[in-house]
Amino acid sequence: MASRSPKIPFQSPTRLARQVIIGRVRAVFNDQARGEKPVIRSPNSMFGQETLIWRVHGDVITMMVGGIAALLLQMLHPAVLGGVWDHSDFREDMLGRLRRTARFISMTTFGPAEDAEAAIARVRSVHANVSGHLPDGTAYAASDPKLLAWVHVTEAVSFLDSWIRYGNADLSAADQDRYFEDMARIARALGADPVPENRAAAEQLLQAMRVELRSDARTREVAHIVTTQRPDNAIEALVQGMIVDAAVDLLPPWAREMHGLTTSSIKRPLVRAGTLGAARTLRWAFR
Repeated sequence: MASRSPKIPFQSPTRLARQVIIGRVRAVFNDQARGEKPVIRSPNSMFGQETLIWRVHGDVITMMVGGIAALLLQMLHPAVLGGVWDHSDFREDMLGRLRRTARFISMTTFGPAEDAEAAIARVRSVHANVSGHLPDGTAYAASDPKLLAWVHVTEAVSFLDSWIRYGNADLSAADQDRYFEDMARIARALGADPVPENRAAAEQLLQAMRVELRSDARTREVAHIVTTQRPDNAIEALVQGMIVDAAVDLLPPWAREMHGLTTSSIKRPLVRAGTLGAARTLRWAFR
């Protein structure tokens, strides 16, 4: 009697589509060659499961848009750029840097409090060994509280603004302030000072720091890498290009001008509609 082939469990196209999307997203954010796995959401995290910071930091597309916008803002500060330029392989491994940043955010938001504290301690240890001199001879140190404050405020504002644009346009001022309060806990633990605890203070800090920002050949080189590198997969390259365009669109006009980046009035609504569609698709896949 001929043996029967084992039955393959039926999977609906919807379920298969979700699995493919989730698999690709996890591959982007986790270095699977090193055995990295997604951070598991813990009931013992630094923040409650119902907090806005959980919602904002758990939304893939809006965090990617906000993350790239934050990075472009950060690179306008010569000392922050100097630390990246002199002490990282960012120009050769942009994905690796973005992965490390995303993992730190995930761990400090969703991981057990003790793991979050350990991640913060590791970053502080790295910062303690990052220092040098700018081309004009000015000394810099990654542990400088003011530089840490610049990195923090660019991330907090960019993440939240991206969420407002593509996640919840009706977010109240009170909820926005609560997000800054939560983010401030991480910033203070990293050694940042001053640390804004509401939207108004964050905007004031952004404006106050503008006098220290510069754009030069190194800034333009890093911005070029950030805005032009694409993965080999054609579909992923298309999505990443759209996310980069959305990040440039999210920047304050003065920052776009400093970088020499533009968003045309014709292209802007297409970018926003496409990014919103991608964000909704990933929310559907992960729900």
